[in-house]
Amino acid sequence: MSEAFETIVIFGATGDLAQRMLFPSLYNLDADGLLPKDLRIHGAARSALDDAAFVEQVTKSLIDHLPAEQLKDDVQKRFLARLGYCTVDIANPKDFDCLASKIGGAKDKGVAFYLSTPPSLFAPVVAGLEAVGLTGPMTRIAMEKPIGYDLKSSREVNAAVAHGFSEDRVFRVDHYLGKETVQNLLVLRFGNMLFEPLWNAASIEHVQITVAETVGLEGRVSYYDGVGALSDMVQNHMLQLLALVAMEVPAKYDATSVRDEKVKVLRSLRPMDAATAASNSVKGQYRAGAIDGKPVAGYIDELGKPSDTETFVAVKAFIDNWRWKNVPFYLRTGKRLPQRHSEILIQFRPVPHSIFSGRGPKLDPNALVIRLQPEEGMSLSVMTKEPGLDRGGVALKKVDLDVSLTAAFAGQRRRIAYERLLLDLLEGDTTLFVRADEIEAAWTWIDSIHDAWKAAGVAAKPYTAGSWGPSASAGMIERDGASWHDA
Repeated sequence: MSEAFETIVIFGATGDLAQRMLFPSLYNLDADGLLPKDLRIHGAARSALDDAAFVEQVTKSLIDHLPAEQLKDDVQKRFLARLGYCTVDIANPKDFDCLASKIGGAKDKGVAFYLSTPPSLFAPVVAGLEAVGLTGPMTRIAMEKPIGYDLKSSREVNAAVAHGFSEDRVFRVDHYLGKETVQNLLVLRFGNMLFEPLWNAASIEHVQITVAETVGLEGRVSYYDGVGALSDMVQNHMLQLLALVAMEVPAKYDATSVRDEKVKVLRSLRPMDAATAASNSVKGQYRAGAIDGKPVAGYIDELGKPSDTETFVAVKAFIDNWRWKNVPFYLRTGKRLPQRHSEILIQFRPVPHSIFSGRGPKLDPNALVIRLQPEEGMSLSVMTKEPGLDRGGVALKKVDLDVSLTAAFAGQRRRIAYERLLLDLLEGDTTLFVRADEIEAAWTWIDSIHDAWKAAGVAAKPYTAGSWGPSASAGMIERDGASWHDA
């Protein structure tokens, strides 16, 4: 591992993500002694603030977003002393001179830039940094998704960033990859002999990936409309989860090996066409309903104008390779669903022959559920015999072997996903970040769905807020003899 960089600059430093996640995460790393001793943290945004006003704002964010017991006076004092601020209007190239002046000779000890900004600003930021000499071998750049809005625009963004930063110095952020349970997918598969021999089409009937949200637009009106659930959630979070579930065994656990195997999966996704669009996908848009017993408005009511943008999508995907031949991967995500949860279900095939047939109830196939949020853990359903003399037949019952990571590691603080990602950025480890060819492979598949929807005239079906989406979603999976696993 290379020596950690000693400067980080956060663009969009006064925004919600920076205040809610990035600064609390950096504080926690500092509290654990994981930041370089001389690390400087510079905020950059359009807001006209001096250093003192910025420090006051970050202090408030720490109080608002961290448990009181984590706020120690000595750590706070040390952390806040690291902070500085520059007013940077990205449209004004001269504002980048402030950053160059603040960083000064520290550039030689490494500078990491974190872009917590809209993607439309990525290229201007890179151009501004390049103009003041803040690109080169001792710099890195991290960018929040989305990277473009289709294949063409993603290539344009990647090309603009590559003008100032080589691929090994570009860190494309998908915060799901920083979650403990997401990383545990690799350990579960490749660190346990129990699962990997069965992790294929011969033993697995189908896979479900669900990312459910209870929120609606929540202040994202200008961004979300015209983008929709397919591009906002499936293209990044859900396809990253799919790739980790479906990838082949990497030669070793490093950035190149892991990401090579993920991109192979994404390139193997079967494109959708107009003939399969209606049977293999569902678009939905929420109408007025209730969440947790409280009434909520419909999407078009929040938006204030008619729209066909989908707030829900369900897709049946296929990976055309040897391991997963004809195994459906059901992806489902939506807003204003009954509860917030993310999970992966691996549905195994039934035993080829039941010796208990005629002596008791049928055997249920095994299923592995990997819970990502809000509670992290996993459970494996197995068949067992109920206690008794069995005079009327063998009494069988499905039992869950449940492992709660929250309970199993109760003495350890559950880290914010961004803590790991920020530390990896400073230390130069790209394993948990997304490579350019991954982005482009994902957009290639997503574009095929958008094109298929357009060609087939697929419209968003209404669903009531607080439900699990349009009934067509249930119909899509039930036609195959399965059903959605609703927590």
